[in-house]
Amino acid sequence: MAAAADGLGSTTIDTTQLNMSVTDPTAWATAMNNLGMVPVGLAGQQLVTDSICVPGFDPSLSMMTGITPINPMIPGMGLVPPPPTDVPVVKEIIHCKSCTLFPPNPNLPPPSTRERPPGCKTVFVGGLPENATEEIIQEVFEQCGDITAIRKSKKNFCHIRFAEEFMVDKAIYLSGYRMRLGSSTDKKDSGRLHVDFAQARDDFYEWECKQRMLAREERHRRKMEEDRLRPPSPPAIMHYSEHEATLLAEKLKDDSKFSEAITVLLTWIERGEVNRRSANQFYSMVQSANSHVRRLMNEKATHEQEMEQAKESFKNALTGILTQFEQIVAVFNASTRQKAWDHFSKAQRKNIDIWRKHSEELRNAHSEQLMGIRREEEMEMSDDDSGDNPSKKLRVDESALTAQAYALKEENDSLRWQLDAYRNEVELLKQEKGQLFRTEESLTKDQQLKFLQQTMQGMQQQLLSIQEELNNKKSELEQAKEEQTHTQARLKVLQEQLKSAKELAEINGHDESQANEINVLTVALVNQEREKNSEKRSQGLKSEKEALLIGIISTFLHVHPFGANIEYLWSYMQQLDSRISANEIEMLLMRLPRMFKQEFTGVGATLEKRWKFCAFEGIKTT
Repeated sequence: MAAAADGLGSTTIDTTQLNMSVTDPTAWATAMNNLGMVPVGLAGQQLVTDSICVPGFDPSLSMMTGITPINPMIPGMGLVPPPPTDVPVVKEIIHCKSCTLFPPNPNLPPPSTRERPPGCKTVFVGGLPENATEEIIQEVFEQCGDITAIRKSKKNFCHIRFAEEFMVDKAIYLSGYRMRLGSSTDKKDSGRLHVDFAQARDDFYEWECKQRMLAREERHRRKMEEDRLRPPSPPAIMHYSEHEATLLAEKLKDDSKFSEAITVLLTWIERGEVNRRSANQFYSMVQSANSHVRRLMNEKATHEQEMEQAKESFKNALTGILTQFEQIVAVFNASTRQKAWDHFSKAQRKNIDIWRKHSEELRNAHSEQLMGIRREEEMEMSDDDSGDNPSKKLRVDESALTAQAYALKEENDSLRWQLDAYRNEVELLKQEKGQLFRTEESLTKDQQLKFLQQTMQGMQQQLLSIQEELNNKKSELEQAKEEQTHTQARLKVLQEQLKSAKELAEINGHDESQANEINVLTVALVNQEREKNSEKRSQGLKSEKEALLIGIISTFLHVHPFGANIEYLWSYMQQLDSRISANEIEMLLMRLPRMFKQEFTGVGATLEKRWKFCAFEGIKTT
């Protein structure tokens, strides 16, 4: 017993290592109470029969297959009769040699249990009497099954490990019983038992080994099933050799082995086995493969003849069926005439009418099918008239001249193929030599040239866009210059008119009122010119977006009294609109000289251009 206790040295483990949920925590604890089974009050007899507990029951089956574990002792499973629902479960007294077990009050709730660990074979037994020995404990719990180890503590509890998992369920049945040693009434000789599931490393290790074994078996079974359902692999292609080539040439001449041999020949040619040494041998094999073309065409011609015969027989059968349909339709048409129609009843007439319509539909369908076959035959006849079929040409008796011509043609083809092969070999040799002379430096130069070409293309595109912008600006400047010259010319004309008007007024001696009117006219003309110039200047703002940009730039430069360079201003505007460019901002600032001015700060290398907001200065001066 001490050796068994040493084997159970690792009974309790940390609860954090086992956090998986296997079943309902209270399901197995209350299973025996729900059965309504009455134990036999004889010493040494088992509490629950072995026929009820399923041996090898795996409570972790749901972890692998997703199936909810079934309690074999549920009422209605056919193992035990269901207990009466109204009558409470009454447990009887259990008598042993050294002690007596008294059942708990049936009106009390069943004792609680912890969550069942996977593969649990160990139970915790608490509430033992102080004078209880290992022999008494073994005497009580060996009725549940074979005990492999008992580890008793000095604090009135112990751990018991059974041989099988289903024995734990029998031990849980004793939870709540009061144990009394002999007939003593001393407190040290009595105690209420509390049986619960215990977490043991050995149990969990055995359960893991069992699950791994089941998983291995499942993988093996699936692999065997996959191997059984896997399609067979294609036959291996032998490597090229002169001996294999001679055997393959013999197989190519045999009609039954031709399909297998032609695949081998194709594989060899694709592998690159054709060279100067083996070219003639491969040519003979290709020629023998070409000799099967005539056989295949003859087979095709025979199959076409069989198909024509089948079509003819089908057409004849269809014609016979159609004639019978015509006769049936004629019978229905004759029966619908007045001579016979008047003698039928109303129901009979209705049936005859339905049958007649059905027969006519079938007759029309068959006649259309027959007409379609005839049209196809007519089209085939027209094709045969327009051009002869190559299969028919092959079936014509060949004369000596045609045989000679065919042989010359084959020889010509073979010579042409040899010439093509030599050309290909020469080209391959040239390419190999060219690749040898081509060093890594040439490759890097090519890459650099490609990169330079790409950059040049990008720069050309940028230059084109800049040139377009410059052309637009030049056209705008020319228009502004023309307008300025036009306005200056008009001002000169007006000034000359004014001078001439004043001279006339002095000569003619007009009064002051006429002179004032002339001044008023001149002032009005000057104001009109100013308004026109102001309108032209105001046209510099082309859209609402530019007005919004001017407002943002004004507020930004207003809080920077010492000014800001264009890069700083552009970095701020990029956060608001990523599509705007620094060039666009600078052109906008240059178009408004009365609002923004440019100043140079610093000396030498620290020379910097800054823009300042000067609109308030212009307002003060005006």
